[in-house]
Amino acid sequence: MEKTTDVLPLTMNSSEKQETVCIFGTGDFGQSLGLEMLQCGYSIVFGSRNPRMSSLLPNGAEVLSYSEAAQKSDIIIIVLNGKILVDVSNNLKIKQYPESNAEYLAQLVPGAHVVKAFNTISAWALQSRALDASRQVFVCGNDSKAKQRVMDIVRSLGLTPLDKGSLMAANEIENYPLQLFTMWKFPFYLSAVLCVFFFFYCVIREVIYPYVYEKKDRTFRLAISIPNRVFPIAALTTAGLGLPPWCYCGILQLYRGTKYRRFPDWLDHWMLCRKQLGLIALGFAFLHVLYTLVIPIRYYVRWTWTNRTIAQAIAKKESPFSTSTAWLSDSYVAMGMLGFFLFVLLGITSLPSVSNMVNWREFRFVQSKLGYLTLILCTAHTLVYGGKRFLSPSSLVWYLPSAYVIALIIPCTVLVIKFILILPCIDKTLTRIREGWERNPKFSESALNGKTDI
Repeated sequence: MEKTTDVLPLTMNSSEKQETVCIFGTGDFGQSLGLEMLQCGYSIVFGSRNPRMSSLLPNGAEVLSYSEAAQKSDIIIIVLNGKILVDVSNNLKIKQYPESNAEYLAQLVPGAHVVKAFNTISAWALQSRALDASRQVFVCGNDSKAKQRVMDIVRSLGLTPLDKGSLMAANEIENYPLQLFTMWKFPFYLSAVLCVFFFFYCVIREVIYPYVYEKKDRTFRLAISIPNRVFPIAALTTAGLGLPPWCYCGILQLYRGTKYRRFPDWLDHWMLCRKQLGLIALGFAFLHVLYTLVIPIRYYVRWTWTNRTIAQAIAKKESPFSTSTAWLSDSYVAMGMLGFFLFVLLGITSLPSVSNMVNWREFRFVQSKLGYLTLILCTAHTLVYGGKRFLSPSSLVWYLPSAYVIALIIPCTVLVIKFILILPCIDKTLTRIREGWERNPKFSESALNGKTDI
């Protein structure tokens, strides 16, 4: 006897004519998809090689042989001639075949209307309804009516269809589930290089140098002290690298006198990685906050404070209160907290569930204007932390400046360039260019006709 699951339709009116959908296969994905579609009011027929042995199917679904199921249905999810054929297949690796599975299927069944869909949704996501991160369903096909009917099914399941055009897009859609952090590779590699460089830079200054000249063992700094220097430096540098693409785009547009020419490929890729760079910078900032919170409970810090207190008590001396030092200390902490708050705000607005609720102008204001304000606060936080030590010869170790001095190079350069671009005389010209004005329209026309690289 078959095990069944009772389900009730959730969306369709019982008075409406039910469309019969055939699903070839009674595996996990087929069962999950069939259950969702039954709850939305569709009539489901499963096609199976062994109809009598199929189990765990929802109540109300029929299990027939392939030929019987195909003849009884209006829409077939997998195959048959003269029907709407929905291909949900994926390959084992990217570019496994010269053509997509959907295109190959269309050649095998030339009379069917092949539509590629549902291949980016997993069986687990359908069963658990954990669709927050994968609510979009890419759909493509050559027949607009067939594609529209499949998109109606997608909407009835509570998902969001995204029309990718003709079946030529199937190759891209089939490669999508196989991609692993494609846009994250460059930001990850960049952040890893930054962390390794600054870690060894700090090791040379704070561990190797004291051992060579003072015979002091400072290896305990490898656990917290040095990472707590590396993380804020990496956060500031990565955040600074996430904003320059806007500046470079403006400089290129000013130089070319038009917005109708393509940016270089490296700049396009850099622009696409801004979100990832910002989120990695936010992660480093979080680590900096966590490492800073544990400073008071460290043995080395407690030992230093205790010895200093005892020494002052024995000498009957006290450190005089400095108002300027108090101002610098409080300003340094305040700017750090404000900068971190804006960092978190930028991270929240980059979430799809949040960014979909704002228009483009609002999103650009948050990511651009607040992005630069965040960089200004974090840069000021570092400058106040360094104070007078930036230009002090005593801060040099083997002629190497402090690591946070190097960390200021990129953000300060970005802020100077941005300040130049917002000068009225330059900003006015750049705004006109972005509104469509061209310095040399004939050149742009020839470029568009293929006479010039764009």
